[in-house]
Amino acid sequence: MTGRGLLDSPARRQEQSGDPRIPGPNNVGRTHRGIAWPEALRRAGRAACPLPAVRVPLADALGHTLAQPLSALTDLPSFDTSAMDGWAVSGPGPWRLAGRLLAGQAPDVSLPDGHALQIATGAALPPGATAVLRWEDGRSDGTVLHAVHGVPAAGRDIRVRAQECRAGEDLLARGTLVTPAVLGLAAAAGYDALYVTQRPRVDVLVLGDELLDHGMPTGGRIRDALGPLLPPWLNAMGAEVIAVRRVRDDADSLHEAVTGSDADLVLTTGGTAGGPVDFVHPVLRKAGARVLVDGVAVRPGHPMLLAQLTSGKHLVGLPGNPLAAVSGLLTLAAPLLGTLAGRTANMTATAVLAADVPGHATDTRLIPVTLQNGTQAVPQDFTDPAMLRGLATADAMAVIPPGGAPAGSRTTLLTAGWTRTSH
Repeated sequence: MTGRGLLDSPARRQEQSGDPRIPGPNNVGRTHRGIAWPEALRRAGRAACPLPAVRVPLADALGHTLAQPLSALTDLPSFDTSAMDGWAVSGPGPWRLAGRLLAGQAPDVSLPDGHALQIATGAALPPGATAVLRWEDGRSDGTVLHAVHGVPAAGRDIRVRAQECRAGEDLLARGTLVTPAVLGLAAAAGYDALYVTQRPRVDVLVLGDELLDHGMPTGGRIRDALGPLLPPWLNAMGAEVIAVRRVRDDADSLHEAVTGSDADLVLTTGGTAGGPVDFVHPVLRKAGARVLVDGVAVRPGHPMLLAQLTSGKHLVGLPGNPLAAVSGLLTLAAPLLGTLAGRTANMTATAVLAADVPGHATDTRLIPVTLQNGTQAVPQDFTDPAMLRGLATADAMAVIPPGGAPAGSRTTLLTAGWTRTSH
């Protein structure tokens, strides 16, 4: 066993009892409990630098982050425009009609006092126009226009040039996530392409001979839950998953997969404890990797790790139990990927606990919660390291300090780009 199922194992017993010693042959003498959870989060976020910038067309920029501030290339709007369908008028009226202007047409003459032009929303106002009279507020016999509800005040329903921004003004900071709204703003500001930070490339290695990728669990084998779970979540964190590969419980196979990957991050599932086929630590030693985090004082997910490979790339080793793996994903992979992707957005929020939550004596707990009214975090059941049922109904993971937290206290929430309503 590699700690990925419901059966008993050294890693499983350690997760339940809190015993820091893991008696497996790969782990003799390892007695540390791991670093504190906040420190693990900080180390992961500081373990790398943002990847290089690349210029991409607007259509390919979604989900990246801006590698430089977005500055307006033009005034917005770049000319005075009509905010409503109606008539551009000059003076107090009544007005003599002098034609019409549609969006996309450039006015070729000034509008004299006492005259009006029929105009469409978004059309450029002619020089001399003092206001727009809405369609429903005017009456025309085809020659003369009268105001039905009074003469519009000067500037009424006119979008003035540079009302939103002036050319050269910074609109968005570097590190801003490129959303559909950002794409629209960039297009309006005159951009055809953007400089964005490259997406981190992730190679997911799913370990465990006991795992099935289809069908019913049978004969002591269990379904792989992490292969389907991890890629979309990683994509939401700004990563590009280049492969999800099954690797046998064999040290040589794992060494070849880790050292042969050209991804920015290798993500392994299982094999991080000290069981008879837990080979992540031996493989890292053989590969000359520098271990930055080796165990974290958090439940579930204690035997997670972060290492820097000789190539300068990184490996995050997740525990094999599904909820424990999510704990590792949010603790180590999320901050690392955020840095690599150049994201500056805070992937946390806060809420008030709706019920008491018992804590571990010395370790942080991460528990699935749902949000009520956007302000109250309701703890979910089914929070065993091997369970996903509680997470499947959750909106976030709440951070519970050692010793627990009472109802009514404020708690930090980990979202890391995912909620039930975001996909």
